[in-house]
Amino acid sequence: MIEKLFKLKANHTTVRTEILAGVTTFMTMAYILFLNPNILSATGMDKNAVFFATAVAAGVVTIAMGLYANFPIALAPGMGLNAFFATVALQGVGMPWQAALGAVFISGVIFIILTLTRVRQLLVIAVPDSLKRAITVGIGLFITIIGIKLSEIMVVGTNIIPPTMDALKSGHGMTTLKFFEWNIMLGSFHNSSMLLCLIGLAITAILMANRVKGALLIGIVAATIIGIPMGVTVIPEHFSLLALPKFSHLAVGALDIKAALNMGIWTVVFTFTFVELFDTFGTLVGTANKAGLIDKDGKSPLIGKAMLVDAFGVSFGALMGTSTVTAYVESAAGIGEGGRTGLTAVTTGLLFLLALVLAPLASLIPSAATAPALIIVGVLMFSSIREINFDDFTEGFPAFITFALMPFTYSIANGIAAGILFYVILKVFSGRYKEIHWLMYILFALVVARYLFLAEAA
Repeated sequence: MIEKLFKLKANHTTVRTEILAGVTTFMTMAYILFLNPNILSATGMDKNAVFFATAVAAGVVTIAMGLYANFPIALAPGMGLNAFFATVALQGVGMPWQAALGAVFISGVIFIILTLTRVRQLLVIAVPDSLKRAITVGIGLFITIIGIKLSEIMVVGTNIIPPTMDALKSGHGMTTLKFFEWNIMLGSFHNSSMLLCLIGLAITAILMANRVKGALLIGIVAATIIGIPMGVTVIPEHFSLLALPKFSHLAVGALDIKAALNMGIWTVVFTFTFVELFDTFGTLVGTANKAGLIDKDGKSPLIGKAMLVDAFGVSFGALMGTSTVTAYVESAAGIGEGGRTGLTAVTTGLLFLLALVLAPLASLIPSAATAPALIIVGVLMFSSIREINFDDFTEGFPAFITFALMPFTYSIANGIAAGILFYVILKVFSGRYKEIHWLMYILFALVVARYLFLAEAA
């Protein structure tokens, strides 16, 4: 039955490999179970309710991805999108969180329509191969940055700089002029979290160099154990393996679609839709490409089904009581372990559901233990840069700006948007407009409209 469902032989994989890959993916993204409640609680939502919604939404949608699309991609409430949600629904300042959930639900319905009409699937054909490769490279850099930040190897700080004498003479005082300087520096070797990450990174890299199966997962487990005497892995007093959190204030079905429509929040819906469109596209194409699930013509029969599950997940997540559910770049960790089919996703999804009763165990894994896996996967994905034709500037520069902006602006969507802009501009003004798929012109217009709207809002 498993072979019939997931076509393991055709994808040159085994049950053991797929399960191992699913566990690895879960280990690298389990942080969302505890980070998402902290972020969304700023809206007044109950933390335990958000924990429940996060685990159930991630579990059910990821399992659906595995069973329906046979795709090794996991989904959960997206970072960045949950921060935007918290911003628009900030308690006492923004709209009620129930209305914000309604906006997320509406954006999910829009996605379902775009997917059923095959508009989203056209993206796979319309986007040139150079940008697809660049997306893979960019995601690799993006998750490397995530890993480096989680490990505290890279520390980002700000300093307030006093205004110059010229600024003061112009009539502006300290209360009206604020100058900020960003400092990005190497973390302290006195920081136990950073040291643990470096130890875990060395262990994982050695295992990878020796082609040890399950290297990423072994590295995470080893770092977690080593972190106990270092004080990074904290085992609470009266620790209990099975402890179901209190779910007395669930937000299941609490969304308010009518309030969302009455408040005229289409700009919010547009933002959710736009960011999710490119983030999901980038993640699906980038990870599928790395898994070898896209053919030489840049097509995959699985992408359409995966996009439909993703669209369903957005609305389902809102019904459960969480912000936008989206495909996770951390899925690349499981793919790096050999995950090629939906069995990887089903394994990850089941672990998310299991996390409802194993929450204390999942919370033991420190960020410093999962960070090395993200950094290593970044290397694996970056290798796609070899397949970009930098000799053709109209292909090379859009690709470069795509993968450069993803980590530097901390946004997959920004990188893809910039790549689309420069690809169309360079092809048109070099007289090679016939090489551009018609849908790329529409995407170009959408990108311009989106950033013009942002400029006006600012």
